Amino acid sequence: MKRRLHKKYLVLILAYSGLLLLIPYVLDYRDKSVQHGKHGLTQQQFRCPDLENTVALLWDNGYKVNGSDATELAVNRSQSRIHIYLHATWRTGSSFLGELFNQHPDVFYLYEPMWHIWQALYPGDAGSLQGAVRDMMNALYRCDFSVLKLYAGPQNITTSFIFGWKMNKVICSEPLCEAHKRHEIGLVREDQCAKCQKRDIRELERECKKYPVMVIKGVRVLDLSTLVPLIRDPAINLQVIQLFRDPRAVHNSRLKSKQALVKESIQVLRSKKQADKYKRLLVPSNKVNRAESYVSSAMELICDNWLSDMMLVMNSPPWLRRNYLRIRYEDLVLHPMEELQRLYRFSNLSSFPALEKFALNMTHGQGYSSDRPFLISSRDAKEAIYAWRERLNVEQINQVEAYCSEVMRQLGYQKNSMEKAT
Repeated sequence: MKRRLHKKYLVLILAYSGLLLLIPYVLDYRDKSVQHGKHGLTQQQFRCPDLENTVALLWDNGYKVNGSDATELAVNRSQSRIHIYLHATWRTGSSFLGELFNQHPDVFYLYEPMWHIWQALYPGDAGSLQGAVRDMMNALYRCDFSVLKLYAGPQNITTSFIFGWKMNKVICSEPLCEAHKRHEIGLVREDQCAKCQKRDIRELERECKKYPVMVIKGVRVLDLSTLVPLIRDPAINLQVIQLFRDPRAVHNSRLKSKQALVKESIQVLRSKKQADKYKRLLVPSNKVNRAESYVSSAMELICDNWLSDMMLVMNSPPWLRRNYLRIRYEDLVLHPMEELQRLYRFSNLSSFPALEKFALNMTHGQGYSSDRPFLISSRDAKEAIYAWRERLNVEQINQVEAYCSEVMRQLGYQKNSMEKAT
């Protein structure tokens, strides 16, 4: 009897001891499973490791840990001068978008200042170029234009050299020049502005500090993550307006301007480290010249960068999304009055009838010509939007739609097989 009791107790003790030993393994296995599951979800959510790191960097700014930091940032932004970057790529209609700000009397507008970097450093490392672009923007938004001397070489820096000066309302208006009046709305006459006296950049810096809103338009920031440090800096107060356009229309326009876009297209192609992935590029099967080959090839990477930008914004904290505005070129030119109001509200600017009339006239001109693609002029918006249908062949359209399908879906552009593609 006693032996049976001893055996029962011994079995219970062994079972209990085994259970104690088993529990840590079960818990450890469960933790690893949870971590693995989270890791798998993260990998599905972020297609690009660099993008995942950028989003993590944004959240590490203190927003997630301390909500008051985000509130304080919002207060600082509302009380300081506004700086805006028009984030676009070549041939998306960015010149027209920029002109809507160039015309506003409360805006200090800079046209393509990063062009100087590309001219001086090309064909340098793409990462270094993007870093230099960001550093230049940091200085420009603080009205420090001496940074341009780093890239001007022996040339003296004056107002007759920078920021698209022959079409710049600030440079061509009083007090720097008498060619135009700042509050008069209308395109700057280049022949009149060319007569303006050269001014030292320190005079331009003084004018810069007088304006409540500063806008830079550029096409040389290849992806939005480059701007993250400036967006996070409350002293810069950077807001981003990103312009998109139907990829087929962009491709058509780039082909028409191919000789002028060769260097930029090569730099876009050099911007990706995993070059092997991009050996299959948007090039027609028949023999083409080198310029067309480079310009066509870059279109695939442009759509790739657009998709990465969309993912970055979708996964960003609310304070960043409040300082970001997405706009389609088609909406801007088909509904100029509504889109102008939306742009100005975002920029804390007031609109008035003369500006609205200007936007309307610029989109309701006679015809559309691609002979001078970089010229800002009044044109028929609908003809400009749908020109790609007549000028791209079926193979070119199919290639763009194949690679840019997700971008087109996100932006609401229908495939060519549909009756209408906007």
